[in-house]
Formats: sequence, C-alpha cells, structure tokens
Amino acid sequence: MAGQIPDLIATERTGTGKGAARQARRDGLVPGVVYGGGEEPIAINVPFNDLLKRLKQGRFLSTLFNLKVEGQEDVRVICRNVQRDVVKDLPTHLDLMRLRRTSKVKLYIPVEFVNEEEAPGIKKGGVLTVVRNEVELLVTAGDIPEKLVVDMTGLDVGDTINISSVDLPAGAKPTIDRDFVVANISAPSGLRSSENEADEEAGEEAAAEE
Repeated sequence: MAGQIPDLIATERTGTGKGAARQARRDGLVPGVVYGGGEEPIAINVPFNDLLKRLKQGRFLSTLFNLKVEGQEDVRVICRNVQRDVVKDLPTHLDLMRLRRTSKVKLYIPVEFVNEEEAPGIKKGGVLTVVRNEVELLVTAGDIPEKLVVDMTGLDVGDTINISSVDLPAGAKPTIDRDFVVANISAPSGLRSSENEADEEAGEEAAAEE
C-alpha cells in the first residue's frame, strides 16, 4: 500500500491567462489549476525542477499528494493531466483535482511480477507474457496502492494469471467487470516446435498404420 502522503509545494498564481502562464515558465515554474472538491478552482505555480523530479520517479498520475499552498489549507489532490512541450517533452501545465480521503477515483496502477525464479514454468524456459502491465482500478483516495504484486511461485507453462488471483487493496475493484487476463506463461519456441514435430510424426504414423 501507499506510504506517507508526499507533499507537493506550490504558490498561488496571481493573474490568469497565457501571459501569466508564460511569465511563470520564464521564472522556472509550471502553471497549473486545482479544481473539484466543491470549491472554486485556483491557479497555482509549481517549481519546474520539483515537478520534473517527481515525474521521473514515475507513478505521478497515480500518487495522492498533500498540496501545500501558502495562505491556503492543505488539501489532498491527484494529478489528472500533465501537458508537455511537443518538442522537448517537458511539463508545461498540470491539472490537479481535490480529493477527500474517502473519495473514489479511477487510476491505472502498475503491475509488478515477483518470484519468477520460483516458477517451474520459467525454469523450463517458459516465457512470461504480460498482457497488462497496469490495471485500472476504482480505489479510495486514502488507500491508493503503489503497485499490484503478482507472486509467480509455483506457476507452470500454460498457467494464466487472471485479475481474480491478484491481491487488491481493501475497497478497490477493477473497472472492467470480468475476470480478465493479466499475464500468462507460454511455452518456449523450441518446445512448441518440438511438440508440433511430435504431433506431425504421430499423425504420419497413424496414417501409415491405416
């Protein structure tokens, strides 16, 4: 589960529109908007270097933050969008949504596979085929998981990992209403080839006996 909620430090942006946003970028800031939670939107600036560092750490869009703006009460937020420069791929604007701790939100949560060395299918040369490296969940804002962990202990060639076999945080559920496949262990190409040859030989022998 997610640990302590990290702080996101921002300042309130005086002035709105493209001019104020351009000035913020010149000052080494990224303009943004905080909305939702039954309150009026406020315009903010976030230090560019701080934001870039958090983006590089990953999972930015699935992290609950404690937004701290001078003169305002702290509020929990989640990022709903980060606009980037089409050439430099650097952040130019962000949208933050206010959340109560009990609010429900849809998020894509990354999937991590562990104990591959304990999977007989992998030892035989089988290949882990990941169908979904992230899963969209409906989760409570105060209990957003950092990741979903799939334990591969005991899995053999041909085994399939469905979402029903993955431990989800309390109160969370997938947004897809069926037991979908997350990953499977497929046979190595060499084994598949030998099996096909064996099938062909068996077929030829049967034909000869007839």
